[in-house]
Amino acid sequence: MSRKPELKGRAARLARLLPAGRAQAARTPFVLLVVVLLGGGLIGLLVLNSALSEGSFKLADLQKQTKNLTDQEQALQRDIDAYSAPDALQRRARELGMVPGGDPAFLGPDGTVKGVPGAAPSPAPEPAALTAPAAAAPEPVTAPAAVLPYQDASLPVPDRVTDLLSRMTLDDKLGQMTQIEKDALVPQSDLAAYRIGSVLSGGDSTVSPNNAQTWADTYDSLQRTALATPLGIPVIYGIDAVHGHNAVRGATLFPHNIGLGATRDPALVQRIGRAVAEEVSGTGIDWDFAPCLCVARDDRWGRTYESYGETPELPSALTTFVTGLQGDTLGAGPAPVLATAKHYLGDGGTAGGVDQGDTRLSEADLRAVHLPPFKEAVRRGVGSVMLSYSSWNGVRSHANTYLVTDVLKGELGFTGFVVSDWAAVDQLDGQSGFTGAEIATAVNAGVDMVMVPHDYKKFLTLLRGEVTAGRIAPSRIDDANRRILTQKFRLGLFERPLTDRSYTATVGSAAHRELARQAVRASQVLLKNDGGVLPLPKSARLFVAGKSADDIGNQSGGWTVGWQGRSGPVTDGTTILQGIRAAVTDPSRVTYDRYGNGIGSGYHAAVAVVGETPYAEGRGDRPGGLGLDQEDLQTLARLKASGVPVVVVLVSGRPLDVSAQLPDWKALLAAWLPGTEGAGVADVLFGDHAPTGKLPVSWPRTSAQEPVNDGDGKDPLFRYGYGLTYSGADPTPTPTPAACTARLRTVASWPGGHQAEVTVENTGSAALTGWSVTWDLGGTRVTNLWNGSLTTAGGRATVRNTAANGLLPPGGTTSFGFTAEGSAATPAPDCAGS
Repeated sequence: MSRKPELKGRAARLARLLPAGRAQAARTPFVLLVVVLLGGGLIGLLVLNSALSEGSFKLADLQKQTKNLTDQEQALQRDIDAYSAPDALQRRARELGMVPGGDPAFLGPDGTVKGVPGAAPSPAPEPAALTAPAAAAPEPVTAPAAVLPYQDASLPVPDRVTDLLSRMTLDDKLGQMTQIEKDALVPQSDLAAYRIGSVLSGGDSTVSPNNAQTWADTYDSLQRTALATPLGIPVIYGIDAVHGHNAVRGATLFPHNIGLGATRDPALVQRIGRAVAEEVSGTGIDWDFAPCLCVARDDRWGRTYESYGETPELPSALTTFVTGLQGDTLGAGPAPVLATAKHYLGDGGTAGGVDQGDTRLSEADLRAVHLPPFKEAVRRGVGSVMLSYSSWNGVRSHANTYLVTDVLKGELGFTGFVVSDWAAVDQLDGQSGFTGAEIATAVNAGVDMVMVPHDYKKFLTLLRGEVTAGRIAPSRIDDANRRILTQKFRLGLFERPLTDRSYTATVGSAAHRELARQAVRASQVLLKNDGGVLPLPKSARLFVAGKSADDIGNQSGGWTVGWQGRSGPVTDGTTILQGIRAAVTDPSRVTYDRYGNGIGSGYHAAVAVVGETPYAEGRGDRPGGLGLDQEDLQTLARLKASGVPVVVVLVSGRPLDVSAQLPDWKALLAAWLPGTEGAGVADVLFGDHAPTGKLPVSWPRTSAQEPVNDGDGKDPLFRYGYGLTYSGADPTPTPTPAACTARLRTVASWPGGHQAEVTVENTGSAALTGWSVTWDLGGTRVTNLWNGSLTTAGGRATVRNTAANGLLPPGGTTSFGFTAEGSAATPAPDCAGS
């Protein structure tokens, strides 16, 4: 499309401005001389100073402009005829104050450009500190006038990106590929000086005071600095809001992903994503490093609670969180937040559950188990993908060109941008400190933005060196920038760069807390209920004990107002004990002692709230076992000795080894890490809501049984998908698997081979979120399969649903097909639903 009419329009506007500028330049010296002569002495000088201060333009600048007027007019025609080289026009427009980066001397007291009707306001002066004063909310800033094509919101995003790229220097482009920690940005002016494209707050990064208002002021302060660059490219600010806006004290904290996996409710997870987007937007931040789509295959791994479950179907179904954050189309709705599918690829499958370890799988198994959730996230339009620290068969993800460029960007068609994990590029050679070789390896593998996060000056120097030496091609730099800028335009950052304060009040709002309470009760998994001890009568005399009964830090887990989290009153919310006391008819009949001291025989039941204390990756790995700690065991022993029925509420980020203690308990409720709304646990304990959660992971009989997963032939203590409820005459029935059948028929056969089709039907009364079909191969070998994911072991084939055909309503059917070597047979396939 030709831009000549647009350029001619700008030429006309310049033609109107330039004569006025010339006239004022010629008139101003004469006027000032008359003032000095007539005013005389000090008064004359004061008048002169006032005239200089209040004039529309500084005299020196006007003279400089006048000198260049002829050159500008002569160059306009060249700009019209050669639109592909617009830098001169952009520079001249900026000199006139018509785009960000103009000389501040041209600004009037209201921030507009003097003598230029409709010109854009200049960015605010650079603040003195990272955190703006919480008491003073920044004034609204109008987006720059659409003088240049990339500033014109009516143009298609690809056209805007192309125009902006054509104006960017190499330093501009390298800066866009750089993400730095907020607290490493000293001085703040470096954000503009180095053209930094992204800022993040790591797990322990905070503001003071830690509230939504201060976060918003901090974001706006940084964004204003970024907008002061010549091209006015806004930063994109990222944060780990992994179970709510968890860095902000007072935000709503939802159950961690393992609890959401137990709900098996994609619609609920999407609503949670929307609530998180609103709270994040209320602090200005526009990029969330969530959801984690890892498939956790070993509960000893310290990030198990960040996974929705151990089978690929469950995380795939819950990619609805992406839609909740971004909307159906990124930027089309209110408060959009860029989502991040992480950590690509296979971090949940490392040998021994070692964080940042090695996933040793065939490519077929990697694709069958770990790839489907990312494929579904890409289908939903996820804007970014974060790579894993882990390796696949010895090759680190950040150096794996095949997985990142060929599979993710090529085969899956991912059009967003790939970001590294925290300092992960610096780990490629196993040595501390960036090297040019590490940077070139990562960028050439497909990393578009590097989470540096601290030594950005060294990083940029090395990155530039790799480009100028030819070890990173300019086309790779342009591709990375195109991907990053596309998401910034789609988010609307160029039009709405500052915090939308209408969402600030949603942080920790009553509506969001009620949604979180709903999620908590939907996530509760009842594993044992002997004698129907649950639900508890609200009028009963109860004894409550355990380190996590009255500890919001414990029940919220890691990534709660700090990376590793901590015990204690770290944020605002309702503890499980508070929820219990609020639920009963007489709170005075509830006695609490953390250690179980003082319990007698006169209580209806003892509720022990025990489990894990907060942790995140690294510290959370438990290769030595998954048992309860000594405090919990001693507390439980005191309760048992009283003879009072013991109801255990287990607060943990994964299944724990409780086989030895389980016979002592009348009931066991897996509460996972519920977040700030502990009343949701009480809702289930007292029967206001029956438990509906189902295990998202297999529960091991002992720690030594790990890894244990659905379909691996092992006999867990509680199988994947297990969960009791209060309905029915027998309060402790053994639940049957979600019902489905599989029918196999031969479609065609030929000498040495055949083709078959398998129909899967949901014969149960509830919807399935996933299914698997197994059969004996009988000497045959499957050579091709469609509409499913195949694994083979021990002479048996297992086919799991894809992300597209796992959800089956009651009575619903789907099918998959395959070709195989060997004679056609009629095996009887087994079907298991979840």
